[in-house]
Amino acid sequence: MYAIVLTGGKQYKVEAGKYFLAEKVDAAVGEKVELDCLLVCDDKGKVTVGKPFTGKKAVCEVLEHGKEKKVIAFRYHAKKNVRKRQGHRQPYSKLKVISIG
Repeated sequence: MYAIVLTGGKQYKVEAGKYFLAEKVDAAVGEKVELDCLLVCDDKGKVTVGKPFTGKKAVCEVLEHGKEKKVIAFRYHAKKNVRKRQGHRQPYSKLKVISIG
């Protein structure tokens, strides 16, 4: 059984018992979070699609918070001695899917 969930403006394919990295959620480590399901596919292959949601929830546990690797944005103008270097580290939450439905 798997589901497509919406969190942080992005969609993720999740399965019960698996982990995934999502945009940082406002919950402490160890808390449970309910995510809305856009699509649910059961073990028999039956697909349920919602408009916009199916009414089912995916219950996830927050395992940790962290930051991804640094991404460097470098901008310059040739022959003008203009240089701008900026770094960014996107925060994330590691979630474990407890149950779907």
